[in-house]
Amino acid sequence: MLRVSNLDLSYGAAQALRQVNVDVPENQVTCVLGRNGVGKTSLLRAIIGQVTPQRGEINWQGKDISNLPSEGRARQGLAYVPQGREIFPLLTVRENLQTGLFLRPRRERSIPEEVFDLFPVLKEMQKRRGGDLSGGQQQQLAIARALITRPKLLILDEPTEGIQPSIIKDIERVIRLLRERGGMSILLVEQYFDFAAALADTFAVMDRGEIVMAGKMEGADRDAILKHITI
Repeated sequence: MLRVSNLDLSYGAAQALRQVNVDVPENQVTCVLGRNGVGKTSLLRAIIGQVTPQRGEINWQGKDISNLPSEGRARQGLAYVPQGREIFPLLTVRENLQTGLFLRPRRERSIPEEVFDLFPVLKEMQKRRGGDLSGGQQQQLAIARALITRPKLLILDEPTEGIQPSIIKDIERVIRLLRERGGMSILLVEQYFDFAAALADTFAVMDRGEIVMAGKMEGADRDAILKHITI
């Protein structure tokens, strides 16, 4: 569904990505693993169109979208939940969710009840400001806002970072349910192997801006992966 080919990305003299190749199969969860600072977020930002690689191609459903702006990629069905959530702290939970409706036809610009089925806590907190939520609740809000766009590819950047264990379990449950329903691929960046191993169908490991391992998660060499992602 998504194919990243030979991607090079530099910020001035600092090269963040070197000849990166990643495939995201249809209706599967793909996890990119790696330590902090190895280029994982740069890869996601390149995929979503927030930064422009110097070389390489991003192919989405058979079309090269390398020169398509971020809004165009969103309209193609890509949704991004960035590291740090980036919800609007002064807007209510309901207003934050409504910002995800701009891609929908006017007749469909209402919050689907399914969002509250996935994240019941948000239904109870619709009138609370986003900035008053805990970190875990903000993460659920950010994922819910992305899902409102009805994406074909959901891109999550370290959704477990700084989150309490109970909400990590909730997020794991939601990702598993979305995969089982089909109709959506998920690209997940993560540092924690156990969370990734429980969800991913395929994986890629990054180190110093390069993909150093990749394949199916089932039967993968745990020790070899941990060697690249533990400090």
